[in-house]
Amino acid sequence: MSAITDDKHLLENMIASEQVWQGRLLDVRRDQVRLPDGAEGVREYVMHPGAVVIIGILDNGQLLFERQFRYPVGQVFLELPAGKIDADEDVLRTAQRELLEETGYVAQEWRHLGVMHPCIGYSNERIEIFLARRLERRSAPQLDHGEHLDVLELSLEDALAAIRRGELTDAKSITALFWAEKVMTAGW
Repeated sequence: MSAITDDKHLLENMIASEQVWQGRLLDVRRDQVRLPDGAEGVREYVMHPGAVVIIGILDNGQLLFERQFRYPVGQVFLELPAGKIDADEDVLRTAQRELLEETGYVAQEWRHLGVMHPCIGYSNERIEIFLARRLERRSAPQLDHGEHLDVLELSLEDALAAIRRGELTDAKSITALFWAEKVMTAGW
């Protein structure tokens, strides 16, 4: 049974839209909207090109992870490989590119698992979740200019334990690990 029904009574409609700021990655918008009850409201949000996250499963069963400093939060995070979708780029191509660039690995087997929306209250960002198997190390990581990270391997159990201990708090990685657990242990 689906929880989705007729949603017309919940929809908001744009009356006017204004670009507040444009950067290399983000586009900040402020829209005047008509609310479902006929009143008007303001919605401020961030337009994002989207991203991918990759669950890379090595032949030994370990998962590929990264440790990377994230400036907005001011700390080093444990996370799965991920990256931004370039304009007009196929999402599988993005996942393949990011896995190679960030870890030096290529995968012979790819599976799209789903999509997540990490910040629905203030952004249209979507993150496509991929599972990559039959990995082969092709090179050292080919990091973008200004990108610095460490690549490491963790078992699924160790990654889930890191979540429980509060050491892994990145939303895209937690969501992808939920999928990884189901795929690896329940045959999804």
